[in-house]
Amino acid sequence: MAPSPTTQSKILSLPTLLARCREAREQGRQIVHCHGCFDIVHPGHVRHLEFAARLGDLLLVTISGDGLIDKGTGRPLIPERLRAENLAALNCVDWVYIDPHPTALEVINQVKPDVYLKGREYESNRDPRFLAEREAVEAHGGRVVFSCGDIVFSSSALIAALTDNHDPIDRALEHLGENNDLRPSTLEGIVDEFAGKRIIVIGEPIIDRYVHCERPEVASESPVMTLRPMQSQTFDGGAAIICRHLASLGARAQLVTALPPRDDAAVLLVERLRAQGIETRHIESDAPVTEKQRYLVGAQKVMKVDLGRTMTIDERGRSAFVQLALEATCDEGGADGVIFADFGQGLLTPATLDRLIAQLRPRVRIMSGDVSGKRASLLRLRHLDLVCPTEIELREAMSDFAEGLGAVVWRWLERTGVQSALVTMGAEGVIAFSRRTGSQPRLTDLPVRLRSDHIPGLGPIGIDPLGCGDALLSAATLALTAGADLVQAGYLGSLAASIESRQLGNVPVGAAGLRAEWQRLAARHLLIASAV
Repeated sequence: MAPSPTTQSKILSLPTLLARCREAREQGRQIVHCHGCFDIVHPGHVRHLEFAARLGDLLLVTISGDGLIDKGTGRPLIPERLRAENLAALNCVDWVYIDPHPTALEVINQVKPDVYLKGREYESNRDPRFLAEREAVEAHGGRVVFSCGDIVFSSSALIAALTDNHDPIDRALEHLGENNDLRPSTLEGIVDEFAGKRIIVIGEPIIDRYVHCERPEVASESPVMTLRPMQSQTFDGGAAIICRHLASLGARAQLVTALPPRDDAAVLLVERLRAQGIETRHIESDAPVTEKQRYLVGAQKVMKVDLGRTMTIDERGRSAFVQLALEATCDEGGADGVIFADFGQGLLTPATLDRLIAQLRPRVRIMSGDVSGKRASLLRLRHLDLVCPTEIELREAMSDFAEGLGAVVWRWLERTGVQSALVTMGAEGVIAFSRRTGSQPRLTDLPVRLRSDHIPGLGPIGIDPLGCGDALLSAATLALTAGADLVQAGYLGSLAASIESRQLGNVPVGAAGLRAEWQRLAARHLLIASAV
């Protein structure tokens, strides 16, 4: 099938390109320029180009002609015209030009872009070809910007993977294993250390109810959907499921929270936790346990209803709550870790969190946390060892949707004093961010200040994302208390999240499930390099 007229119209000759540039200048519009081979347009390219488009008004992408690419036999894999069409099909790209020169220098001198964007790997690049491009951009009054490099793929590596029948995710995991000890024997040793670790979970429990319905109909009185419930399932959520994950993984978990008096749902919750060996300490709350109802047709959620209200706890109650947490971390020889689970129900206010963290920090080696919901904020979690946000939560907290993820993470770490983060990115997996120690680099040297490791999605397509973040936080925190480094903790947390995603509702993930999951991956030879 031929490309659309819109796509074709974006691929320009040099005279047409220069004419369009003149028109744009007369209109006061800024031109952003990207250049490369773009043999396979992968997720890293898409993020790079979307970031570029946000830096100006018009995005020009120039590609090297077929005769100028020297990347091995059979390259380029995709002919120049088709590569141009692939790029022109992206909404963020305005113009595409096939460059007959070995570098972008000639085009830069004629187009005079306001912004020239290169990948983060060029930030310290001293290649004379790039330096000449940079000098030309700046000589014409433009500026050179480096993209975030959030998800790093190599077209060459992807093409190699296609030719030797390896999945690109396999390659990504092999690369991860080359630089980190993810051997099954090492992971086994870490999980063995889970047994008996004492973890205190501070936060709000939630009841998650799944209401299974017949196929929806349209109501006769107005065009609204009609649902007919057939049966329901109840799952523990919030801080409660974190405790249950920890207990299933072998730890001794304890919940410190607020619960309403004479409330049947609260009584049953405490009984379920006690049956799994989880002790609960609580102050009294004036609000019922929050229930979140999700209405499903098959495995598809069609509606969600939140039942509950924000807690109002006076100063005496908050002082008692802080005292309960202190006592919990002192009993039975102390605590190996503390997890703060803020679900925005009013228990963990900024002042309460500040008091808790200040008093618990000297007592506990590993402290982690996460937030959920619009009423909670990542900026409240300060001076923790690990926080596990989603990319969207992080960008919303920092009010920054344009900068590269690495830059946003660094500013957040600096503002909160958090040491490391596992940032989840949906199907793209997790990025483990940690501060690099032992150097005082320049402000612009982000790769020197911040280490990032991409952990790709580890499992088959999931059926339910509910609780994946709780599983990740639980397993990763427990791994840190057992002596794992951040990548090992992130890997085990990602395995737990993968298991959770393949189950409907909140189901505790156990140590046996983790072992089966990494054995499944090892059987596919995903960690060949690390096992050698």
